[in-house]
Amino acid sequence: MKKFLVVLLVIAVSASIQAQQKNKKAIQEALEFKIDSTSVLTLDSTIKTLYAVISGEKGQKRNWKQFKFLFKPDAKLIPSGQDKEGNFGVRYMSPDDYIKSSGKWLVENGFFEKEINRKVDTFGNITHVLSTYESFYSEADESPFMRGINSIQLVNDGKRWWVVNIFWTQETEYNPIPKLYLP
Repeated sequence: MKKFLVVLLVIAVSASIQAQQKNKKAIQEALEFKIDSTSVLTLDSTIKTLYAVISGEKGQKRNWKQFKFLFKPDAKLIPSGQDKEGNFGVRYMSPDDYIKSSGKWLVENGFFEKEINRKVDTFGNITHVLSTYESFYSEADESPFMRGINSIQLVNDGKRWWVVNIFWTQETEYNPIPKLYLP
């Protein structure tokens, strides 16, 4: 009977320790991945947050809660470019689709997207930003592996900025970034 009670006590203590560790991990993740609602109060902070939230070293998780917080419901992310046959096309994704298709790759490979130039046009509460970027696998990389332009449409509802769409294409040998969009 004593052996049974000892085994039962060991199982209970073990289960308690595992539950505490899981709870600590859940609390840590909740703290790490909270939403900063001040990040969308200005156009500049919204754009900077957009770049920062997808960027990180290899193995570093991204704050997808913050990422999704940037977008208006039904917003689209629209990459464009040529396929292997040379046909030009676009793909339409929701923020969730983007996370599903690119999230794992960003963490497994490391990815930093840095804005190097910005052209802004605003009319009333709508703004169009042509944001030239460079992409790196690590913040320590000296040369980008890719460059391109993000066409970002935003709206201000009087309280905050919302990303409505991001439409982008990368630079190629046949489609270099015009000097107008470089620093």
